[in-house]
Order: sequence, then C-alpha cells, then structure tokens
Amino acid sequence: MADSPLRVLLVDDEAPARRRLRDLLDDCSTALPIAVVGEAQHGREALDLLQSAPADLVLTDIHMPDMDGIELARHLLKLPHPPVVIFTTAFHEHAVQAFEVNAVDYLMKPVRVQRLLSALQKVPRLKPVSMEKLALLPASARRFLSVTERSRVVLVPLEDIVYLKAELKYITIKTAAREYLLEESLTKLESEFGFRFVRVHRNCLVSRDHIRGFERRVNDDGDSHWEVLLNGLPETLPVSRRQQFVVRDVGKETAT
Repeated sequence: MADSPLRVLLVDDEAPARRRLRDLLDDCSTALPIAVVGEAQHGREALDLLQSAPADLVLTDIHMPDMDGIELARHLLKLPHPPVVIFTTAFHEHAVQAFEVNAVDYLMKPVRVQRLLSALQKVPRLKPVSMEKLALLPASARRFLSVTERSRVVLVPLEDIVYLKAELKYITIKTAAREYLLEESLTKLESEFGFRFVRVHRNCLVSRDHIRGFERRVNDDGDSHWEVLLNGLPETLPVSRRQQFVVRDVGKETAT
C-alpha cells in the first residue's frame, strides 16, 4: 500500500546515537510515514530481530562490536526479503570514497534531518546492496558464516568451525556439534580466512586451532599418507600429496 509506513530498524552500539536517529525519524515523519520496528546494539542482534520483525530499511553504524555493519549487510542478503541498508558513519570524508564510487548509500555523523529525509524518500526505489559492492567496502574480516535453514538465517561463529569441505555445489561446515551447508566458494573462503584455516586437500580447509596433530596411515595396498587429527572430533581427514608440506609447517605451530 502506498501509505504503508516505512519500517526502519536502527543499529548502533551507542544508545545516544540511536536516540538521535529516533528523534530525527520523528521529525521526518511529518513528510513520510515511518515505523521504527526495533533497535539493536550490533549486527548479530539486528539479524535476530529482523527474522521476527521485518524491515524495509536498516540504518546501521559501521564500527560495532561482535559484528560490524558491513558484515551485517552481507548476512542480510540471505533473508527471504532483504531490506535496504543505509550506513551511518563517523568516517573521515576521504574514507567514504569507496561508498560513493560503489553507489552505496551512507549518512555522515552527525546525521542531518534533511539528508536523512532525502535518503528515506529514495528507499522504495532502492535494491539491497549487492554482495559484490559490499566486498569492495572497507571492512574487517567476517566473524561468522551464515547459512539459510527453513527460511531463517543461522550464524556460525568462525571459532566454532573445525573444517570446511567442498562437496558437489555445497560446502559442508563442520563444528563439534553439527554440520551446516553453505553456498560459497572454498577458494574465496581460503583467500578471506587463510590466517585461520589451512588447506589439507583440494576440497578441504581445516581450522588451525582445531588441529591436534598428524598421523601417518598405511592403506591396504601398502601406500602411506598423512591424516589430520582433530580436537573434539573422532574423525580424521586425509592430507593430499600436494599439501604434505602442511604436516611440517603446521606441525611446528602446534608443537610451539
């Protein structure tokens, strides 16, 4: 409906900043019907709220603890109906050039009412910012991988992941508790998280923190190979011949 209010979620780790945005939205409501559906202190809380209270627009700070605004925007794209995201930031002017170049909307703090109203009026014509554009913005590394289960987005903390294994068109995320299916590229994950995971096989990345050690095994035909021993899991993973240097390099790390 044309006169339905614009549903807005506010995300900022500072309560005064959220209050100021609420006051500004009240000022804008004389020109545009607005309904604030909730507030969140960081990205993980925002994602949880949105799964029960959908929004048309998320106004989010960028720098926040636990999950920043850019990582939040990446996970939001997995919702059945992703909202439009507009970033609020105290970045110095030269630091927001990437947002301008990639046509990603943002508001400089302190946010001004006219600039906010102008952004709100554009929302019905905007699409959620794409993953490709988000990848070009200045951001810290993701702290979570996200998967979709029964129309809900589930976050998997990186520190819980034991290994990532490519199988057909999916990647299996293995934690000590369970498995998840992810649609991402193993090569891109290795590029993004190479400091945390090591490739032991062409189809498998293992968390360095979950490697207990290595053990040489002999096949029935007499050929020997190395396998990775894992913390918290009884299973082992084969190390390919091409990746056998990992046994030496990571073995030194686990021994220190």
